[in-house]
Amino acid sequence: MFTRQRIKTVGTLKDDCEAYIIHEEAVDRAKAKAKELDDTTIIRLSEIFKIMGDPTRLKIIHALSSGEMCVCDIAAALGMEHSAISHQLRLLRNTRVAKYRKQGKEAVYSLDDEHVLKLFSEGLEHARHG
Repeated sequence: MFTRQRIKTVGTLKDDCEAYIIHEEAVDRAKAKAKELDDTTIIRLSEIFKIMGDPTRLKIIHALSSGEMCVCDIAAALGMEHSAISHQLRLLRNTRVAKYRKQGKEAVYSLDDEHVLKLFSEGLEHARHG
């Protein structure tokens, strides 16, 4: 069921509605879906997408998808300065995208869990698709 209310032309672009129609079932489904997410979860998700929205950090994630690497190796693989990589790794670590462990004097990094790799892989597949 839907409610139809005509007003002046709503949109003038081809991809916009030309009539004001509210589809109540669709609105109700969206409202029910919205209740599944609390504010803390939505903020956390937003932070993950923000962190993954940087080209350098995506390159680091891609490098780490091949396995554990120390900071020096990541810097060499990406042709970047050690300090720049360290800064980006700190951001990835703070949002639990990456983690590290000490191995003697080295800090060895890896992706935090399989969810990070899956999220990256799905995004990469989508980017390559279109």
